[in-house]
Amino acid sequence: MKFVYLFLLLLCVPNALADGLPDLGDSSQLALTAQDERRIGEEIMRDVNASGDVIKDIEVVDYLQNLGYRLAANSGDAPQKFTFFVVQDPSINAFALPASIIGVHSGLIMASSSESELASVISHEIGHVTQHHIARMIAQQKQDAWQSFAAMAFALLAARSNPQLAGASMQAAQAGAIQKQLDYTREHEREADRVGLQILSQAGFDTRAMPAFFDKLMKGTRFYEGSAPAFLRTHPLTTERIADVRNRVEQLPYRQVTDSPEFNYTRAKLRAMVGNPNQAVQWFQSILNDKKYVDEAAQRYGLAVAYLRANKLESAREEVAWLRNKAPRNPMIETLAGNLLVAMGNERQAEAQFKQGLAAYPNHRGLIYGYGELLLATGQLDAAVKLITDKQQAYPDDPYFYELKSQAYTRLGKNLLRHQAQGEAYYLRYNLPAAIEQMEIALRSGDGNFYEMSGVEARLKQMRSMLAEPKR
Repeated sequence: MKFVYLFLLLLCVPNALADGLPDLGDSSQLALTAQDERRIGEEIMRDVNASGDVIKDIEVVDYLQNLGYRLAANSGDAPQKFTFFVVQDPSINAFALPASIIGVHSGLIMASSSESELASVISHEIGHVTQHHIARMIAQQKQDAWQSFAAMAFALLAARSNPQLAGASMQAAQAGAIQKQLDYTREHEREADRVGLQILSQAGFDTRAMPAFFDKLMKGTRFYEGSAPAFLRTHPLTTERIADVRNRVEQLPYRQVTDSPEFNYTRAKLRAMVGNPNQAVQWFQSILNDKKYVDEAAQRYGLAVAYLRANKLESAREEVAWLRNKAPRNPMIETLAGNLLVAMGNERQAEAQFKQGLAAYPNHRGLIYGYGELLLATGQLDAAVKLITDKQQAYPDDPYFYELKSQAYTRLGKNLLRHQAQGEAYYLRYNLPAAIEQMEIALRSGDGNFYEMSGVEARLKQMRSMLAEPKR
């Protein structure tokens, strides 16, 4: 997936140069216009949605997005839409891409000792975005971009006939492309540190976490057998940088910040999702037996998730019972309890659990997804449509909501609504051609009323207009 990101990033550079614009030095706007960034962002997110490397667990997604939005709201930059996603990768890394897209490796979340440490890295990446570092690097390295693009294009073509040759070519292209296009200069890093530190402070986090985490990464490189963590390879870190950040932190007011339960539960959930479920069970059991934890509830939550993965349902039920009795109420616990009842075949109890959870946390998407899937599984199709329609007011851009509605309409025999919903799902997953195809099928279905047909026709016209937009 990362190679595709590089390819897409490099692909935009020759297009920008083809306009014959004069070289005015370090002008990021000449390298990437707002239209360029939007188009690249759509390509990137289409790849992200199709990738098996991206974590789609909605509770993990929502946690990162909520944290990211909280930080971005304090960036002080002109209003812009940020997109955050989690890559299933044990390495410690995060990265910024065009169109205000930020990816975070699951390894970074698990390696963060506190929520402020995780927030410090994300705020640093937001700093790269708000300072337009990628566009500025492209503007400075136009000739290199042409060469890298050619190498990447060759590698992609070679993949059709000789995968081994393609792999070698891709590695060669990657070496130059990553180093010259995505690695940041020391000036960029210091600037992102400065901006990120301001964001971290204004968002209410512990600013000491930034130098502490950087220092931990530097000291931990000796455990990587001569290879630094991915974050250090793409974000050059020096003792001078750490000292500079520490000096800035000393001028800020001291703030002690408590981690949110969602941070601890998300870390535990990610750990429970890694590798063999039985090994995950043993890991949590060892932590609990040795009492090597700060938050016992989070570890028991992780153990319950691991038990559920291992299909040890009775053991999972015991851990959920402990959480319900001894831990503060939390929507992630409510979702886990509902999903466990579904796995145990207790559909009526599961329905009651989801209703109870949604009464307390009406917009928690983990609960909405679980309840919607249960309603579909038990044939309560109209109820499923009503639930999703009601919840779409809070999440109008959620493609899975449309996919659930499409499933319900399919079983109800409502073909126009089925294809219309699937078309909207494709649109929100950045696959405009597939969305248009579904809308065309919807019009040919012949079972919609006048108002439904008119709505599909208007939406199809709008989508076709988007597809016909001139591309430079």
